[in-house]
Amino acid sequence: MSTLVLDAEALYRELLRGVQLIRGGETRLVGITSGGAWLAERLQRDLNLPGQAGKISSAMHRDDFAQRGLSSGGQTVLPFEVNGSHILILDDVLFTGRTLRAVINELFDYGRPANVKLAVLVDRGGRELPVQADFAAARVSLEPDQSLALARSEAGVFSFDLKAR
Repeated sequence: MSTLVLDAEALYRELLRGVQLIRGGETRLVGITSGGAWLAERLQRDLNLPGQAGKISSAMHRDDFAQRGLSSGGQTVLPFEVNGSHILILDDVLFTGRTLRAVINELFDYGRPANVKLAVLVDRGGRELPVQADFAAARVSLEPDQSLALARSEAGVFSFDLKAR
């Protein structure tokens, strides 16, 4: 079996390029807790955007809430009016699409955006719902029993954790 090596910092630079291509001037960045929120926060800074990026939790709308309960990932914070906004959701890894479904339900609890796009660092396939990223910095294949998550050092440097479930 070969070892998967992903350079998270190189993929972040690719994500930055992709976000510049797909976002409009009024687009608001919203990161899914926790990896996506880290990405949104850094993109907000690197793109010199005013204000702060939003952070959104999937916890209250997950279809496995009974098994998982509330995660410690944080609460939703959207520091702007959602109604009529152009929203770019950011996540570290797109897998089944279930987290994104829950996040979109959460987003609509706050209002009705004009449109919603999705950008991810890694699309690992394995979709269970008809969800697709507007931009993915990389596409990889992993075994179903593997998990991939973004990690961030105290200095803010990104890396990936690859684990067997």
